Amino acid sequence: MSNTVIQFNNVGKQYILGTIGTGTLSQDLNRWWANIRGKEDPYLKIGETNDRTQKGESRFVWALRDINFKVEQGDVVGIVGKNGAGKSTLLKILSRVTSPTTGDIKIKGRIASLLEVGTGFHPEMTGRENIFMNGSIMGMTKSEIKSKFDEIVDFAGVAKYVDTPVKRYSSGMMVRLGFAIAAHLEPEILVVDEVLAVGDAEFQKKAIGKMQDVSKGEGRTVLFVSHNMAAVRSLCTRGIMLKNGMVDFIGDIPDTLDHYLKNSDMKQESRIVDNIKWIKDTLKIDSIKINGTEDACSTIRNGQKTLEIVIDGFTEEDMNYDIMMTLKSKEGIPLATYAIGHYFGNIQHQSKGLFSLKRVIELPDILSKGIMIADLYLHHPMVEYIMKAPDCCTLESEGFQQGFGRALSQEHNGFMGFKNYEKK
Repeated sequence: MSNTVIQFNNVGKQYILGTIGTGTLSQDLNRWWANIRGKEDPYLKIGETNDRTQKGESRFVWALRDINFKVEQGDVVGIVGKNGAGKSTLLKILSRVTSPTTGDIKIKGRIASLLEVGTGFHPEMTGRENIFMNGSIMGMTKSEIKSKFDEIVDFAGVAKYVDTPVKRYSSGMMVRLGFAIAAHLEPEILVVDEVLAVGDAEFQKKAIGKMQDVSKGEGRTVLFVSHNMAAVRSLCTRGIMLKNGMVDFIGDIPDTLDHYLKNSDMKQESRIVDNIKWIKDTLKIDSIKINGTEDACSTIRNGQKTLEIVIDGFTEEDMNYDIMMTLKSKEGIPLATYAIGHYFGNIQHQSKGLFSLKRVIELPDILSKGIMIADLYLHHPMVEYIMKAPDCCTLESEGFQQGFGRALSQEHNGFMGFKNYEKK
């Protein structure tokens, strides 16, 4: 027996820009005439790809097109892609909020969806009434809902307001209650959009923990859309990347996120100096070298001991400064910071005129394999910034473990390894 619970077959969704409905009377008649003759809708043959970077000429746009994939029972699928890629449209079709223009979806089991703040709530009804209404819509009996009621209210943290109309709830309270209902009323399939970002950090941690319990402990299926790559990586087992309304990549979650981040909109110029985002008007930077090159991409070789920073330029006034570099993961999570002036009070002085600033950073004995993004700053700690160059270069570590001879993966082993300091 197949364990497939969701199957998308050539699903597409077409919209007409600037109108409500199908368009003009002539278009409706053409569609009707094609339909009674058993012909294909003539307007499915036209329309543009959903590429927001280009100005289109057609009024017909495919928000989704030729979507084909399967989801097995117990899978936790992360759906990623830039804004406008079609992620929310796909979930709305799956949740039957809207219907596909082409294709069909086969679903096995009940679906609970949390697509936006207030999904499925009646604003005039209380939290208690909305819990029972949502459970009834999902086909649960009153006794089944009662058995879960206290657990839902406790998880959402709205016990004090459960008999208050939800129109008086904050957006965060609505999200907490909506998620608690969706997760606790035992759906076979749980669909969660970016809406969790509205909740605070404590609730997000609880929600991700609950989704892990639902999938791993209870064997249910979860579809999760988020721009929080760390949450997607920790929660999901499989990934789907959408691009311009079409499936661009399907695979294990590490491979999917690598593909997404390599194709993201964060484009670096070819030289580090060209990635300066802000500079004080008394300063001119001619060249920045990191890891021995002006290029914005370089490699930290196996066994490399140091990482060098050289900044050449001209200042019209004397300046006190510190060089600060932060190394981040591809998801933007800080891994390490170098700022001896900020942390140890080692502030440097530069007289006006030409300068060449240099720092040599000692690398650890264990540096795992993977890609890092560097932020570079010139600043007078606690006083002012002099230059800001976030995301200025990409450093790819070959990875090494001194005395062991094998590169470690960043995903499983972290970024660096520490050792005991022995005074000689």
